[in-house]
Amino acid sequence: MPNISQRGQIMPPSPIRKLVPYAEAAKKKGITVYHLNIGQPDIETPQPVLDAVRNSHFKILEYSHSAGNESYRRKLISYYKKFNITVDHTEIIVTTGGSEAILFGFMACLDPGDEVIIPEPFYANYNGFAVEADVKVVPVTATIDNGFALPPIGDFEQLITPRTKAILICNPNNPTGYLYSRTEMETLKEICLKHNLFLFSDEAYREFCYDGENISALHLSGLENNVVVFDTISKRYSACGGRIGALVTHNRTILDSVMKFAQARLSPPGFAQIAAEAAVDLPDNYFDGIKAEYQSRRDLLVASLNKIPGVYCPNPGGAFYAIARLPIDDADKFCQWLLESFSYEQQTVMLAPATGFYATAGLGKQEVRLAYVLNREDIAKAMECLAKALETYPGRKQ
Repeated sequence: MPNISQRGQIMPPSPIRKLVPYAEAAKKKGITVYHLNIGQPDIETPQPVLDAVRNSHFKILEYSHSAGNESYRRKLISYYKKFNITVDHTEIIVTTGGSEAILFGFMACLDPGDEVIIPEPFYANYNGFAVEADVKVVPVTATIDNGFALPPIGDFEQLITPRTKAILICNPNNPTGYLYSRTEMETLKEICLKHNLFLFSDEAYREFCYDGENISALHLSGLENNVVVFDTISKRYSACGGRIGALVTHNRTILDSVMKFAQARLSPPGFAQIAAEAAVDLPDNYFDGIKAEYQSRRDLLVASLNKIPGVYCPNPGGAFYAIARLPIDDADKFCQWLLESFSYEQQTVMLAPATGFYATAGLGKQEVRLAYVLNREDIAKAMECLAKALETYPGRKQ
């Protein structure tokens, strides 16, 4: 049998999904599993979004423009205006999820072997996209002790080489929930201008900021030709399965390059574009209740975690994730043990080991990511399970 590619061999598995078989086995034993491992919101997809698809009438489900339906891209202009972001519809390319936007950005802006600096811990799939595009991720480490704030400018500059072409951030951050301040964004602007780097900004959680305002990379005056924003409807409208994202930039050269990749995959999903276009018409107050709900869940989760002996969790400023440091020997072993060997009143909790969100070997071994995408009652039960588990875990550290 022919061998698979080296790319296929080194493609990393998802740290978020790799424990699924253990969760399935636990459920078969009658154990309730509280899923805090993955950012799948339990908020219902807005009814007008679903109705737009149900009530669509056409005789042929045809290809859209490779950049996405013009009607949708024009509507996105008004969406971005609400955040003081001014773009033209020709500066938006609709993608198959935010994932494709990131991959297109990598392939359009970086050559094989080029380097992208990313503050770690970071969204684990960035590693996969880098493998697909044959580029190198260079981590700059943020620490839990200061809440995962942006590392100092000197830490970035020590890592810059002739192959460095970009910095990638996620704001608000997945997996930490950290919300970058205007000062931190200006620091990134300074680095990018000084070293002629692209600034990739993943803004999937723009609406969910609790302790400050969201500063988009597109707000950075003077950096217009360096900025590429990745966007998605997945978490914003609880429409993860729609697979509609966007790449947004003022740089026409990047747009021309990305368009060629977009043409090669023909077009983004048709039904989902209908849903996404309807979502733009939701009332401005749509997010008020959802944001308040997530903030309430965050407050409960963080307070509950910090009451458990030996646990520390900084308060995230946005998104719906938190990273906690636990008194354990190994996060991967602990998360598997929770599913394989532990239950409390026929219940357990599924967490994501933070090791999968770091590129530096050895980091995150005592940390886990939690997604507060369940209702408050389930979060409370999950935290009770976690507290009981830490009392009996064989690898507990004092």
